[in-house]
Amino acid sequence: MAAAVAHKERQFLAVIGDEDSVTGLLLAGIGHVTEPPESQRNFLVVDAKTETSTIEKAFQNFTQERNDIAVILINQHIAERIRHVVDSYSEAFPAVLEIPSKDHPYDPEKDSVLKRVRRLFGE
Repeated sequence: MAAAVAHKERQFLAVIGDEDSVTGLLLAGIGHVTEPPESQRNFLVVDAKTETSTIEKAFQNFTQERNDIAVILINQHIAERIRHVVDSYSEAFPAVLEIPSKDHPYDPEKDSVLKRVRRLFGE
């Protein structure tokens, strides 16, 4: 019963993506900033200068530290930069979904969720 109550607190989407993806999702209304003094955003804009450690920290924050995130959307080409972390994540909440970006098409062969589904069905 406690687990069901904990999942009800998860009411936000988080996004780790390129500028176009994050901007589009923010315009759609997913943006949220927690109360000060620890103001945390539920998004990270990644560009060529963003260090891989910064992406890993954001992913860890969204998956382990924040209890209000239900779904994490991450551009697939960014997930590739932290593939070892994404593939080792196995919790149900928050769900991690890899999405395409304008400049990088979606490749189902790289998607960690689809890989797990294929293993379940013996493919």
